[in-house]
Amino acid sequence: MESLEGMAYWLPLIWLVVLGVAVALYVVLDGFDLGIGILFPASPEEAHRDQMMNSVAPFWDGNETWLVLGGGGLLVAFPMAYGILMPAVYLPVMFMLLALVFRGVAFEFRWVAKPHHQMWDIAFAGGSIVASFMQGLILGALLEGIEVRDGAYAGGTFDWLSPFSLLTGVAVVAGYALIGATWLVMKTDGAVQEKAREQAKFLLPVVLAALLIVSLWTPFAVPRIYERWFSLPNFFLLSPVPLLTAYAAWSCWSGLHSGHDTRPFVSTIALFLLGFLGLAVSNLPLVIPPSVDVWQAAAHPSSQLFMLIGVLILVPVILAYTVFVYYTFRGKVRAGEGYH
Repeated sequence: MESLEGMAYWLPLIWLVVLGVAVALYVVLDGFDLGIGILFPASPEEAHRDQMMNSVAPFWDGNETWLVLGGGGLLVAFPMAYGILMPAVYLPVMFMLLALVFRGVAFEFRWVAKPHHQMWDIAFAGGSIVASFMQGLILGALLEGIEVRDGAYAGGTFDWLSPFSLLTGVAVVAGYALIGATWLVMKTDGAVQEKAREQAKFLLPVVLAALLIVSLWTPFAVPRIYERWFSLPNFFLLSPVPLLTAYAAWSCWSGLHSGHDTRPFVSTIALFLLGFLGLAVSNLPLVIPPSVDVWQAAAHPSSQLFMLIGVLILVPVILAYTVFVYYTFRGKVRAGEGYH
């Protein structure tokens, strides 16, 4: 009995780490190729668009593996949370998935449809923008809190739509565009690289402004988040998070202006991960703010343990494959080069 009780406490925390890693990897890895699509309308030149798409061609489909792991893991490990979250954000989730489908189809069909591929350019850009915006809406709805009664969603069809969720939607689009631009700075050369560098210089202040607004909005709108960050000694213990965020922003800005190719991308990843850490600090151990924590939402320990064994076998394989692909296709993609 003591063993079962111990598992009931620790297994949800282990699953929380697994899901956190999956979501963080998805945001970072799929973020830059969604960012390429978001930046597409600003680069009407055909050769530039080819070079931009070729820079992510070996990676984009594998990046979405982490989205599948995150969604599937949520259903398996925290079925109550899944059952509450999906009805609450059903429409943005459906729009996101449809946008990702259009985007994926457009990625492949664009090459075979040349020279009549304008429709697929629109689908690629539109799918990237819509998918990113919907992810931001979902994030905003979750941060604002979901109404729960008797273990089920008790809100309305459009509760996810609010000024705050619209702000987070725009913030995610800008953030993905930034990581896409810094990816192009790292992976391309010539005119595409220089244009991406200028775009990143514009996008970084926008992303920082959105990050600052969200960071101030949430604690002053939600007392428990204010208590988490500004009570003593938490204020001093958590101060490295905003300080490191400021350093990452400075590193990205200085890298863009000093001509570094890799530093802006690495710094932007750090910016994303620190923002993700800040959201985790604000809300854990809640998985459905403001009322459902990891232990309430968790599946039976035997179910969690059974699926965890499979995850612990498969995730290292996926990571090894991911590292192999990124290592194999390292280096810059120059004009006229590609994998199609």
